[in-house]
Amino acid sequence: MTQTSSLFSTIKKVVTSLDANAITEERKQTLQPLIDFIQEKSSTNNTIRLNFICTHNSRRSHLSQVWAQVMANYFEIKNVFSYSGGTEATALFPMVAETLKKSGFQIFTLSKGENPVYSIKYAANEAPVIGFSKKYDDDFNPNSQFAAIMTCSQADGGCPFIAGAEKRIPITFEDPKAFDNTPQQAEKYLERSNQIATEMMYVFSKIKA
Repeated sequence: MTQTSSLFSTIKKVVTSLDANAITEERKQTLQPLIDFIQEKSSTNNTIRLNFICTHNSRRSHLSQVWAQVMANYFEIKNVFSYSGGTEATALFPMVAETLKKSGFQIFTLSKGENPVYSIKYAANEAPVIGFSKKYDDDFNPNSQFAAIMTCSQADGGCPFIAGAEKRIPITFEDPKAFDNTPQQAEKYLERSNQIATEMMYVFSKIKA
């Protein structure tokens, strides 16, 4: 398929550099329920709502939300709306914004304070992702007809029931927080961002028009 997306050039370079062959067969099986959910919605021309949920909605869930939206754009999968939330609200960790900047996103701070609100723009002609920490059932997020994608084991284990979710899909990632305030911090955040980007690329590449 020829991609005609309006992704910023640096982000497009990142996407084309990703290698889905690095994903293990076991991990592909973990990703398959998400592929199935998106495919079913796409095939029936229904809106595709994805809510990525982690404990604090500060790192992994935001990276997943952003990269899912990017890959939907890249593979021209229509009517995809990505969200994120936590079992509690904290703040989007600044290193996440810095990592996305390095990958070519335009980041604007819309409001400051303990829980800043960011505009995360990935394409010239698309609405930006609005990034801030919130509970998964915040009014900003959908309250029905969505997939709840659990990006950390604590949230998956701690939330036996997500009200309104059509499907619950555990796709957990290791927390880059373990490397905060270490010399490896920037490298590990980029590594996790690229892993999430690769897996979201694989998911959306499997969707048939």
